[in-house]
Amino acid sequence: MHSQNSWQEQRQDASRSHFFLKLLARLTRNRDGSSGRAMARAQKFLGYYRPYVPLLLADLACAVLVAASAIALPLCASYITTRLPELAAADDALLQILGMGGVMLAVFLVQSLATYFVDYQGHAMGARIEADVRRELFEHCQKLSFGFYDRQRVGQLMSRISNDSLWLGELFHHGPEDLAISVLKFGGAMVVLTIIDPVLAGLIALLVPPAVLYARHFNRRMNVALKTSKERIAGVNERVEDALGGVRVVQSFANEAMELERFEVENQHFLQSRKDGYRSEALLWVGMDGFAQLVTIMVIVGGAIRILHAELTVAEMLTFLLCVGVLVDPVRRLDNFIRLWQEGATGFVRAMELLEEEPDIADAPGAVDIGPISGAIRFRDVDFDYGDGGAPVFKGLSLDIAPGEFVALVGSSGVGKSTLCALIPRFYDVSGGAITIDGKDVREVTLASLRRSVGVVQQDVYLFSGTVAENLRYGRPEASDDELVAAAKAANAHDFIMGLPEGYDSNIGQRGVKLSGGQKQRLTIARAFLKNPAVLIFDEATSALDNESERAVQQALLTLAAGRTTVVIAHRLSTVRHADRILVLTPDGIGEEGTHEALMAADGLYAGLHRVQGSI
Repeated sequence: MHSQNSWQEQRQDASRSHFFLKLLARLTRNRDGSSGRAMARAQKFLGYYRPYVPLLLADLACAVLVAASAIALPLCASYITTRLPELAAADDALLQILGMGGVMLAVFLVQSLATYFVDYQGHAMGARIEADVRRELFEHCQKLSFGFYDRQRVGQLMSRISNDSLWLGELFHHGPEDLAISVLKFGGAMVVLTIIDPVLAGLIALLVPPAVLYARHFNRRMNVALKTSKERIAGVNERVEDALGGVRVVQSFANEAMELERFEVENQHFLQSRKDGYRSEALLWVGMDGFAQLVTIMVIVGGAIRILHAELTVAEMLTFLLCVGVLVDPVRRLDNFIRLWQEGATGFVRAMELLEEEPDIADAPGAVDIGPISGAIRFRDVDFDYGDGGAPVFKGLSLDIAPGEFVALVGSSGVGKSTLCALIPRFYDVSGGAITIDGKDVREVTLASLRRSVGVVQQDVYLFSGTVAENLRYGRPEASDDELVAAAKAANAHDFIMGLPEGYDSNIGQRGVKLSGGQKQRLTIARAFLKNPAVLIFDEATSALDNESERAVQQALLTLAAGRTTVVIAHRLSTVRHADRILVLTPDGIGEEGTHEALMAADGLYAGLHRVQGSI
């Protein structure tokens, strides 16, 4: 109770903008009551208006005109009705009535133009801010680290970027103008009503506090329901993305019915959350409409009684009813604003939660460009774990790779081969020790320069929807056509590309679905050729390829590896015999290292792996 009184005192002393800021802060406050973060979010909310201040001011000015014209029309009608007895005896009665009709028509035209501006330009402003928020969310997601995506589901993130931001545009548009129109209309109508009949105006004022309390109650219920609804639709999106992205697996196992059942579970959860929201919304609307009807009934009954007692004229009651009509509109706008606030504010909070997620991997203060490198890589007593409470992946790992050396990593699944390679371009940060390239700690150089210098051909081949040329140029957007063809030839990809219907302009489908596994892998190698990195990491993925495709991919890899430091994760040992050095990783670190011939002669771990796969 004390905090509420304190807040009321601050509100009375604050400026209008500061009041709106604190109102936003209260309404966006976290469940844990974190007022500091809530105030920061409120400032962030208002900050989105900054590029559009002229448009916002014009929108609010038109909102003022809409409210003023709404009050002016009943006053014009009152002028005519109250002066009818005098006008009847005047010679220019018709001229005066037509003149006032012209004034009313002018007011109507002003109202129509202002309403058009508010509806069109106001919505355009809201859509622009919505696009700004969506761009900011997408940009921020691009900066978040692999560790974040290990913990998150893409469907949930898609929902925040797409669905949640849709309602933000409506809130950014309707929020200021609906509040301005509602306050001005309600205040103006109440002033006019008080002047006409203070008693009836006082009775109407008595209904306002219960209506506000009623609205606040269902406001809270809608907030909970809508937050749940947004979480549920994210679950639906996740199931759709999972099922349709893996539709070939689904159909190959004839599991369409199972996927439908899993989808329906999420769909029904979403349906129930929407029903809960609609129930609260319906009760809110019933209450607001009931308030408007009660006011109208009160004016009719109370006005008739006061006319009987000669305390109110019929003309004044007519004006009173017209003003009550104006008074009802702010109530409806408040109703609409509460709905939009719940949709928009919950979406805004979810968006801010994502924007407040700090990247695990970021440039250190004073980070420098790594510059041209020769590719000397050193692991010094490296410790690493994923921070999920599991066992450490590495403890005290030390390793030196010389510039231009071709190193192969082999070992059983789960010993950390891919993790070791992911540490070099800082997809993850070490828990202890250090990794250096040419003597520079990778944590002390900029991520952009580090990752420009390190090329990664991943096991999970990812191609974007689009043409062959667009996918190849992902490695270097400014590459010329000749450079494109040269990279494809070096990767043994040019011949099959020319065999496609439109050559380099052929569309390869989502994730390269129109290509074979070997063709996709060769495109990713050609993409790395275009990038031309000093350090190459190849998470070999030839185990699912036929022999011809495997030979083509291996030859492309050997060509790409020439003259640069290369680290290859070998799932098939056929590539290993060409490596300068082979490292056998075990759960305890590096178990063996040497050339293919030396390790086979030692008849140790590597020879055992070789025997398991058979002679190659």
